[in-house]
Amino acid sequence: MALNTKAESPENNRRALNVTGMRVTSQRALILEIIRHGQGHLDADEVYRQARQKQPRLSLSTVYRTLQAFKRLGLIEEVHFDEAHHHYEVKPPAEHHHLVCLGCGRVIEFRYPLARYVKRNVVEAKGFDITSTEVRMTGYCPKCRQERK
Repeated sequence: MALNTKAESPENNRRALNVTGMRVTSQRALILEIIRHGQGHLDADEVYRQARQKQPRLSLSTVYRTLQAFKRLGLIEEVHFDEAHHHYEVKPPAEHHHLVCLGCGRVIEFRYPLARYVKRNVVEAKGFDITSTEVRMTGYCPKCRQERK
């Protein structure tokens, strides 16, 4: 999910960190920049690999701690496409969902008002305070579906 160029500037990354009250460091700003510019959904190892190209002394534990702090502060979301990996993306302005290909692992984002409908009806039926929803559908993309034939 691409953000506008202005939101991705290094200055805006620093501003986002300042607003949260988190001390701005070059490592934190770099990690946020990598996630904002990331193609697809990056896992911690990929964030680490990309960050090390610019800051070779950065440790993997710093990346993990920073990702968890960003998650707590609401700067990023952690999404789970399988049991083994957590992936990260910038918190989108609008709720979206994911299609995950079981063949190639490709992830496609989509928006659909289903979540609003479910939220409204579940709240009415169960009195539960829902703060977010996550819909993940698995199947096969057109290319993998063709290869399976």
